[in-house]
Amino acid sequence: MRAYLEARPRPSRLAVWLAPLFAAVATIVVGFVVFSALGRNPFAALHAFFVEPIATRYGVAEWLLKASPLMLIGTGLALAYRANVWNIGAEGQLTLGAIAGGGVALAIGDAWPSFVLLPMMFIAGALAGMAWAAIPAWLRTRFNANEILTSLMLVYVASLLLSWLVHVPWRDPEGFNFPQSKMFDANAMLPILLPETRLNASFLIALAIVALAWLFVRRHVVGFEMRVAGLAPSAADYAGISLRRTVWFAMLAGGACAGLAGVGEAAGPIGQLLPSMSPGYGFAAIIVAFVGRLHPGGIALASLLLSLLYLGGESAQVHLGLPSAVTGLFEGTLLFFLLAADVLVNYRPRIARAAVAT
Repeated sequence: MRAYLEARPRPSRLAVWLAPLFAAVATIVVGFVVFSALGRNPFAALHAFFVEPIATRYGVAEWLLKASPLMLIGTGLALAYRANVWNIGAEGQLTLGAIAGGGVALAIGDAWPSFVLLPMMFIAGALAGMAWAAIPAWLRTRFNANEILTSLMLVYVASLLLSWLVHVPWRDPEGFNFPQSKMFDANAMLPILLPETRLNASFLIALAIVALAWLFVRRHVVGFEMRVAGLAPSAADYAGISLRRTVWFAMLAGGACAGLAGVGEAAGPIGQLLPSMSPGYGFAAIIVAFVGRLHPGGIALASLLLSLLYLGGESAQVHLGLPSAVTGLFEGTLLFFLLAADVLVNYRPRIARAAVAT
């Protein structure tokens, strides 16, 4: 006998949308086993991981704050993935956005009012993210270079560039020799939405981008062309849809969203430029995009789930003394179960009996 997978003629839409729920439940079960193996009370550990972080008003604000960059980046990546363009370098594009937006803030200082400076910072951040994403787009369309590798390698270039800037030309002369820029002036900081918390206007920007992405995917002809190019490249080519233009648009959209997220971090909770502007939002947003089924509404919900994992990891470190790697464990497990569920949604397992020789 041999086992194999047989493609389903038409996957169930209900199963497609239930797959993320199955993956989340399976991840919690794995967490139960892991915490038990580490000698911790699994119920107390899961409470510390998933309930404790959002048990207060401040905790809810932090939850929404961390969801904002994930929502922004995940939305941009989903547009690319729908077109079968694999932008893996959003972390680098976020870094370039923070550099550009932060550079504008440092150069202008308190000379401009907030209603002028903040839009300029976001425009600069979006353009920088697009410029960074344009490099793998050009290499893909000009030399057919794999955008997965080129966009990923540029992440490390962006990180080194930021490190050089905060160590040498942009280092704060009054920062006790720490590698950091000066703190931004008040006019370069995003307004706070909830008093006595850090939740700022970047959350509203993320929601606006999600709404625009939904309209673009469902109502705009270019969104339709990108879906066709991703599902059936040959049919798209026959219909006159430019695959070259699709690659460029997909990469630039992802770069712009990541750049906006970078400015949101720099002008929001951080308030300056540091050697690292992100705990890995650009990579976690890949999971957000797929858990959200590449749908803007699903991405908004998935970003809340991944944000809770970030907060839960911090809570587990403080209350249970667990390592920070637990967050990565949950993220990886969630993606693993989601991919496994997708296989079963699109294929059914079969067992064939070997023919008996006569």
